[in-house]
Amino acid sequence: MVASGTHTEGMEAPTLLTPGSAVPVLGPEPPTGFRGLWRTDDLARELYAEGAGIARCLPAAVAVPADADDVATLVVAARRDGYFVMPRGSGSGMAAGAVGPGVVMDLSRWRDIGPVDAAARRVRVGPGALRGAIDTTARAHGLRFPVDPSSGAFCTIGGMVGANAAGARTLRFGATRDWVHGLECVFANGVRAWVRRGEPAPEGIPLVRAMLDAVRSAGRAVPPDALVHAGVRKESSGYAVAAALAVLARDPSATGDALLTLLVGSEGTLAVFTAVELSLTPVAGATATLLATFGSLDAATRAAISARDAGASACELLDRTFLEVAARERTPGVPQKAEAVLLAEVEGEHATHARDAAILLGRAFTRAGAREVTMATHPSAEHKLWALRHAASPILARLAPRLRSMQFIEDGCVPPGNLPAYVRGVRDALERADTLGVIFGHAGDAHVHVNPLLDVTRHDWRDRVHGLLHDVCDLTAKLGGTLAGEHGDGRLRAALLPSVWSPEAMTAFRVLKQAGDPHGVLNVGVKFASASDDALASLRHDPDAAPLGAVARNTLDAIERDRAWHRFRLHAIDPTV
Repeated sequence: MVASGTHTEGMEAPTLLTPGSAVPVLGPEPPTGFRGLWRTDDLARELYAEGAGIARCLPAAVAVPADADDVATLVVAARRDGYFVMPRGSGSGMAAGAVGPGVVMDLSRWRDIGPVDAAARRVRVGPGALRGAIDTTARAHGLRFPVDPSSGAFCTIGGMVGANAAGARTLRFGATRDWVHGLECVFANGVRAWVRRGEPAPEGIPLVRAMLDAVRSAGRAVPPDALVHAGVRKESSGYAVAAALAVLARDPSATGDALLTLLVGSEGTLAVFTAVELSLTPVAGATATLLATFGSLDAATRAAISARDAGASACELLDRTFLEVAARERTPGVPQKAEAVLLAEVEGEHATHARDAAILLGRAFTRAGAREVTMATHPSAEHKLWALRHAASPILARLAPRLRSMQFIEDGCVPPGNLPAYVRGVRDALERADTLGVIFGHAGDAHVHVNPLLDVTRHDWRDRVHGLLHDVCDLTAKLGGTLAGEHGDGRLRAALLPSVWSPEAMTAFRVLKQAGDPHGVLNVGVKFASASDDALASLRHDPDAAPLGAVARNTLDAIERDRAWHRFRLHAIDPTV
């Protein structure tokens, strides 16, 4: 139904629809043929105005499709009636990919988990299936889904695929893209089709052909090194054009693999995912955990960088800023007078293999300067060591309302050799802003989470936010890093992409988006923003912002307190729906 324009040799950057006045005021009647729930009342919209990140924005409407055909109906209606849709799972994403002015397409109740094919090591699931539930189902067959973000208990697989999520064990298993075997997609013209590894891309869909042509055009027009951040181990920013080109370079006929590579990490801007086929791997025979304490940040980061070569499956950094806040909050197990702590995990076929691997890794940490290394091989003892890392979010939540954790510089990833400079630079930026901040994250990948803790009662808190954002963006660019290692660009970082991507890369990304969504119906404002857009203009922690209604506020506060992001929002209005 929708004609697709194909951009070739010139790679001229198209003009893309941006959020704002283009979104119409929608009425209470659902689009023609739509069979799911449709709400435009203020309460329903307020319940979807926030997610786990810092953004707040009332959507134009809330739609809960009945099935994949209903998704297609809604996408076609969006093109016809002049609005755009925002696919949403739990709303646990940090980058506001599903918080915006479009029509929320809530897929969180699509939680089906099909039979596990143990021989093929695969399972088909709905986009709303929770990562933890998928893993539990797989483990009943001796298998697991190894990508494990800290939000795994409540994040949906659709969101993980959309952001190319990762987590602590990327060192060994990579990010989500590596484990997606197939996607059932609704494209921007309403056409529904499967895209699978090892199969050709679906034929007869002009938008699919246009996207693949856009990738090939980028390969001819853009220097290869402009499409990647060299040396960065985790990336969920921009589009995976370089990775798709690498697939086609190995096998020009592997169009399904190339298209799948593009779609994972596209954050709902190129297609809506209505089903996902995942690859699985056998469960670990045994694991062992190490907690190493360092008196020097440089020593800790050097040890973390070497952890992958030493066989670690995970290596997490908790720096002095985190430890000081944890000690202040009387969190158990906080090492005293440490500049940084590393938590690392190794795997083995048997307990003795895991123990031996842990001993070798512990020796490597000691050589790198660890003052003390504690090893745990029993599951309960390992859990106690990891409890310090998992205390991060509860610690930060307890600081409210005195301080607000504002994750606006929370996903930076740099080449491993630049990790010490990045952490020091972030510390310096926090100090210049006279702002407390907590630094922790996946040090083995040189990927760091930063939670600035803002006192929003200070008159200049907004200036501090903008100053920090500017300083850390400049630092990340200088060190050759990405602003989004695993959480995606969303709307939070869309306006910042030109600071870390070259003009050539941005043009290639825009041409791809125009090819796949020529009329702007899929998650507009994610990855691309107009010059006037300010992701920090409407924050849920802003004390001067117009308050949400009592029902919505109480519901959203309870969801955050209970870390129950997967809770269906409309049940607050009617538990029977």
